[in-house]
Amino acid sequence: MANILFVMTGADRWTLADGTQHPTGFWAEEAVVPFEAFTAAGHQITVATPGGVVPPVDEASLSPEATGGAETAAHLREAAAADFADPVALADIDLDGFDAVYVPGGHGPMEDLASDADSGRLLARALREGRPLGVVCHGPAALLAATTDEGGNAFAGYRITAFSNAEEELAGNAAKARWLLQDRLTEAGLKVETGEPFAPHVVTDRTVVTGQNPASSALLAAELLKLLAAGSVS
Repeated sequence: MANILFVMTGADRWTLADGTQHPTGFWAEEAVVPFEAFTAAGHQITVATPGGVVPPVDEASLSPEATGGAETAAHLREAAAADFADPVALADIDLDGFDAVYVPGGHGPMEDLASDADSGRLLARALREGRPLGVVCHGPAALLAATTDEGGNAFAGYRITAFSNAEEELAGNAAKARWLLQDRLTEAGLKVETGEPFAPHVVTDRTVVTGQNPASSALLAAELLKLLAAGSVS
């Protein structure tokens, strides 16, 4: 049995280019689908956020249009409320107790995890010590806070994927954003590889598994489970 740490956004607002704020949070599918896959495999999950605040769900991720129907939307709403209601503070986490780390997306991580020192410290250590790390959609914003002792990005040179500029454009968000995730990751030295917009796409580089968009959540969870199994976690 593995212990998996979910590093989740605590932001409920996303600051736009014009200084206004738009409601955000974690994207339900990206958190709930892996949570259910990991628990079904018998693994234990701890949820952590900046300051230990309850992670807010992005209401847009709970619409029937976003989820493929009212029944799925209702399930995601119920699961999101139950599974992530009792987080701990990232500052209190000791990674010694965890076998893997997972970071779901939503625009929230661009607001807080991209600059959160505690999150960055944990992700850099997970990478350094070879713990499997799964990150999806806008979750790779958290990688921006993971630095080396020399001040560079700990993930520089790694092949990853993330929510793409093309997807932001198609979703109508590109012109609104203060910065685009794909651009910022590339500037930090990560090798961003994108697939077709909104189609499942996962990239694995050593112990780091990244998914491009919400549709990649189930595939990413399966790949992370393979890494855990290969490590013979019991």
